[in-house]
Amino acid sequence: MIQIEFVLFAFLIATALAVLIVRDLFAAAMLFGIFSLLSSGMMLMMDAVDVSFTEAAVGAGISTVLILGALSLTDSSEKTSTYHQWSAKLVVVATGALLIFGTFDMPYYGDPEAPIHNHVAPDYIEGSRTDIEIPNIVTSVLTSYRGFDTFGETTVVLTALVGAMLLLGGSRKGEDETPEMTDEPEAS
Repeated sequence: MIQIEFVLFAFLIATALAVLIVRDLFAAAMLFGIFSLLSSGMMLMMDAVDVSFTEAAVGAGISTVLILGALSLTDSSEKTSTYHQWSAKLVVVATGALLIFGTFDMPYYGDPEAPIHNHVAPDYIEGSRTDIEIPNIVTSVLTSYRGFDTFGETTVVLTALVGAMLLLGGSRKGEDETPEMTDEPEAS
């Protein structure tokens, strides 16, 4: 099991590096979709099925379609600027270093003595069947214990979808938005 996680993580790193190297925006969009799909696999390996499903649907599915839709309205290659290129790389490296530094304080992966396993999780496991009367623990956590959070996540996804539909639903340059209406009947 751990070997599969290492392979998936290696593919994630390779895909991220490929996104940095490639200059074709279509290829970058496809690589982002692959990255999301690999992330979904990693989350599935960590038994986070709900997060994995959401990542696959939103990250690999909807986001890739929206990026491709936006790409159809632009050029297919990236325009480079040397000034912004180095400043962006510096910000990415600094942010990555801070994130790695932040992980030093975290418990080890799979540690049974981690705070998450000793604080809330036992209450969820014990109370799921008796308090809420839902046999599936994941369902009871998402619908009851974290009901407002799940509703908020659903609202965010719906708002993003509506916004994307409004953005992509407009007309392209040179196309008329509405056909002209005339009082004359069409000739047959």
